[in-house]
This record gives sequence, structure tokens and C-alpha cells, in this order.
Amino acid sequence: MMFAPSGPGLFVAAISDMQNSLAPAGEQAGNIANLWWIYFWVLTAIFVLVAIFLFFAMMRRGRRSKVEGAAGQIEHPAEPRERRILGVVIGAVIVTILILFVLLLIDFFTGRAIYALGESDMGGGDSLEIKIIGHQWWWEVQYENQTEPSKMMTTANEMHVPVGRPVKLNLESTDVIHSFWVPNMHGKKDLVPGHPTSMWLRAEKTGTFRGQCAEFCGLQHAHMRLTFVVDPPEVFDHWMEASSTDAPEPGNETERRGQQVFLSRQCMMCHAINGTNARATVGPDLTHIGSRAMLASGAIPNTRGYLAGWIVNPQNIKPGVRMPPNTMPSDDLNALLDYLESLK
Repeated sequence: MMFAPSGPGLFVAAISDMQNSLAPAGEQAGNIANLWWIYFWVLTAIFVLVAIFLFFAMMRRGRRSKVEGAAGQIEHPAEPRERRILGVVIGAVIVTILILFVLLLIDFFTGRAIYALGESDMGGGDSLEIKIIGHQWWWEVQYENQTEPSKMMTTANEMHVPVGRPVKLNLESTDVIHSFWVPNMHGKKDLVPGHPTSMWLRAEKTGTFRGQCAEFCGLQHAHMRLTFVVDPPEVFDHWMEASSTDAPEPGNETERRGQQVFLSRQCMMCHAINGTNARATVGPDLTHIGSRAMLASGAIPNTRGYLAGWIVNPQNIKPGVRMPPNTMPSDDLNALLDYLESLK
């Protein structure tokens, strides 16, 4: 992902096919897009036909009114005309029923195609399993590994998947109803507290795409975003290996001071950094925060200035967020920033 400055406090994020369900990059999204285009062209054709018939009916009515106005009232036998109108209405009803029935069948088979991936890959050794947990207002992403639990890994607001590989998403919510939606990959799926659910997807195109909570979940619902990255298999394996490691040790005195600032303040009461004593799960895991493209669930880019503003006064950036303000001397803040930026 690239960021181009466009003035003080502004940025432009270049994300390929950002939130575009009609530019599918996954198998399921492709089926949904095909269904949408079928409905679009069928309903467009119906609209055009109705407009044409209405236009000719109005023209005919206008010509008849002129003739009757010039020649006086002309009596026309009503019964043949009523029979013709009745025939047209019955024909239109039959055609409408047939069209609706065909669309129903297409919708049914599209649904079967969307869910066929989960049926065919259930329990498959090649599939990847990821748990997505919705919070107000951020996404917790857990990469599960039943065979080697030590390789389980947790991140936040950014998920990577390999292209061409089936992925099962286990969806949960800890507070209110959220809705997981990456338009380029799949349709929406609601996360209802106390009712875990799941969905399958398979990415067919590499790139970086944007996900979004699609169910109003509170004040910062619009800023509950997710960066969805589709990598080539070898790139994904490298990312997984690097992300599964503990946080790197501080490389200099400033970073060591920054680590102590983190561990001695309220930061460690909410966040976890693997390899340290910080093990809290209230907020996002920060083990490799320096590698993420965005902060605050996609609200701001991950730059030093924005990170400093987020630490000092998160309410100014994302009002209502549960992270409290953190006042500290500037030397401590700069040391903390150095330490967090080193966590890659």
C-alpha cells in the first residue's frame, strides 16, 4: 500500500479495487458479481421494453384524441378492444412469472456455487483457518493451527491470505452485532454476540483490498475497517513465519527506554507484545505493529506523526474509542515511538 501526502493531515490511500463488489478478486465474489450483472441486464431490458410500450401508447392516445376532436365523438366497439387488452395483460403476467422463476433458479444455483467451497474443502489439509473477532471498533485476527498450537498468531485490522488456497473464517463478536464484508472477496456475514458463525472464501487475484464493518455498531462504525492482503504462496509463508515470532529485542538505548515506557505505563494493561510481560487482550496485539500499513482500524496511516497523535490523544482522531489519552514527557514519547516503530 502506498500513501501520498496531499496537505497537512491528509493522505490518499491507493488500494487496488477498493471495496468494489463488481471487481471480484475471489471465487465467491465472482459468483455474486455474475448474479448482479444478470439481474442488471434483465431488469434493464424490462425497463426499456416498458418505456417503449408506454411511449407508443401515449403516441397512439394522442393521435386518437386529435382524430376524435376533428371528427366529433366516434363510437368504437368496446368488446374487441377489451379482449385485446385482456390478452396483453395475461401475456405480460405469464412472461413476468417466467422471468421471476428463471431468476429464482439462477439465484438458487448461485447460492449453491458460493457454499460449494465449504462443502468440498471441509476438513481439507490445504485449507487455512482464521478466527475474526469483532470489537468496538477494530478487528482481531487469529491464525489458528490445530496441529501446532505454538504457531498460532494474532494480529489486528490487517489479514493476509495466500492466493488460490481455501480459507475458512470463523467469525465472532465480543460486544454488539458487527458485519464482516470484503466486497472483492465475498458477501456480508453478520457477527452476532454469542452465536459464532463461519464462511469460506478463495482469493483468485493478488493485491490489497479493503474490508469494512457493514452493520452499524456504534459511534465509530465508519472507522472499523480491515486491510485484506492476498499474497503469492511463498510471500504469505514468509509473512506467516515472520509474524509468528516474538517481537524483536530493542536494538539501542532509545528503544530499550521506549520498551520500559511501554511496560511501566497503562499501555501494557490493554495491549500484548509477545516476548515481553505485556499479555493483555483488551486492545489490539502490538507485537509487529511497525509492519502494519494503517492504525486505528484504518482511520489513519501508520506514520510516526499519526502514531504520536494516536498515543497522546486518540479521542481527537477517533472519538468514543476506549483507548484513554496518554500524557508523558516528550523524551519518553519519542523513545516509545522508536520502540513501536522497531516492532516489525
